[in-house]
Amino acid sequence: MAFAKRKLPLVIGAEADGAIVAVGSGTTGFKPGAGVVMYGALTCGKCKACREGRDNLCTDVGGLMGFHVDGFARDLVNLPARLVIPVPAGVSPRDAACAPIAFSTVQHMLFDNAKLEPGETVLVHAGGSGIGTVAIMMAKAIGATVITTVGVDSKVVKAKELGADHVINYRTDRFEGAVRKITAKKGVDVVFEHVGADTFNGSLLCLKRGGRLVTCGATSGPSTTINLMQLFQQQYRIIGSFGASMKNIRESLAKMADGMHPVIDTEVALADIEKGLARLESRQVFGKIVVVF
Repeated sequence: MAFAKRKLPLVIGAEADGAIVAVGSGTTGFKPGAGVVMYGALTCGKCKACREGRDNLCTDVGGLMGFHVDGFARDLVNLPARLVIPVPAGVSPRDAACAPIAFSTVQHMLFDNAKLEPGETVLVHAGGSGIGTVAIMMAKAIGATVITTVGVDSKVVKAKELGADHVINYRTDRFEGAVRKITAKKGVDVVFEHVGADTFNGSLLCLKRGGRLVTCGATSGPSTTINLMQLFQQQYRIIGSFGASMKNIRESLAKMADGMHPVIDTEVALADIEKGLARLESRQVFGKIVVVF
């Protein structure tokens, strides 16, 4: 988000779970004490995209919480009721906190955009990351074959326990060659890409003819070059995916209610947030880090 216009200091926190403290006059459907999650973008609610339920394509968005405007790491947040979603019974606060971005982003990527189907094969990059762990679980839940990459051997067993059929340590094996070997040179139907420049071209090489690459991130760098002849001859489909819709958050909460739990690596108190950040930067993290306050 280097391009984002922001004024410091800025309250962080892009996804969160909380409880209703008070309800404005004329607002229905919410009562004090009820558990809720909040949409992290200040959408207008009026444009064509908003009216059609494509919230993440709002043409007059007022900013992203925790990026452009103050986020959720504070005691009180005042939001329009249309940006608040009830948490189903039985879903814990720490699980629900992972619904607005981690779960919903994957839901949007795999099913709205990549159209992943049962029986297909998907390559999930960074299987130990917050969205990587969710992608493994969601893909496996519909009967897809899941290949994933990790950076340390200690994460191999954890990824397999989540449902990954094949796990590649990209530091010891070139993932492109490993994927071609696993698929008997056929390639995968879908690549779940969010690493960026370091993996993008290798990801294209992993696709079968007509395969789909869906991407939501560029952690290793925002720029790359691609072989255009390879792109059109192999008839690849490259799909950009950013955020998710309110519907995706509801779908994510429903999956949690049905028993799909996010992988929580660490819980830290707000006063110890530096420890959580250090854990994240160490790249030893497997799953999400939740801040509790």
